[in-house]
Amino acid sequence: MAGKVFLVGAGPGDPELITVKGMRCLQQADVILYDRLVNPELLGYAKEGAQLVYCGKLPHYHTMKQETINHFLVKYAKKGYQVVRLKGGDPFVFGRGGEEAEECARCDVPFEIVPGITAGIAASAYAGIPVTHRGLSKSFAFITGHQIGDAAAEHQWYHLANAVDTICVYMGVSHLSTITKHLIQNGKSAQTPIALVHWGTLSDQRTVIGTLETIEARVKKAAISNPSMIIIGEVVRLHNKLNWFQEEIAPDLPVVHG
Repeated sequence: MAGKVFLVGAGPGDPELITVKGMRCLQQADVILYDRLVNPELLGYAKEGAQLVYCGKLPHYHTMKQETINHFLVKYAKKGYQVVRLKGGDPFVFGRGGEEAEECARCDVPFEIVPGITAGIAASAYAGIPVTHRGLSKSFAFITGHQIGDAAAEHQWYHLANAVDTICVYMGVSHLSTITKHLIQNGKSAQTPIALVHWGTLSDQRTVIGTLETIEARVKKAAISNPSMIIIGEVVRLHNKLNWFQEEIAPDLPVVHG
């Protein structure tokens, strides 16, 4: 059988949120290259004899460089193996799946993309925060905290503050102060609601609620770190009303009715 690479989104953490197609790819794979945020429970579905390769990354520390991962994907596929690159969330949402697909295409390796549920939607939903809502949010944006400090991206803050209803920030906890400052300086009210959802969709999920003005102190007090999703916008007010999964930490926002 010819080798092939499947870039599979594992979802945000809860193992039941992987797609049926993603699970089928996982069960049939000869080689699985998996990330740090993939729930280890999913690896239990690998077939007997499948090779498991850890590719996890921590902030400021990469177990395996991206170029090495790309090389392994191509190498195993060219040996005739069915290769799954298992990623937390969705492969094409801040997951470098585009780079890996490009490498497969460059090396004439067949590949397939299996989308997954991204944390920007799932962590928000598990905290009772819809990213869109007919009365509160007609647009949303996904951004990465890694762009903070990038001079080329500085002009985007005005547009984010004034043209987007809901902002979801990945990998932004260490830049929280800078994010809130930029938004306020560019016209966002200091009273704009904001939530941090830590370990979203897992049993130890915690949610901290505040405003752009108060959130930094609340996060520090609650000792919230990565991995956490940051959600900014009026939809955060719905958390008090729609929170169905776990208890919140220090809510201080009025409930939205209707």
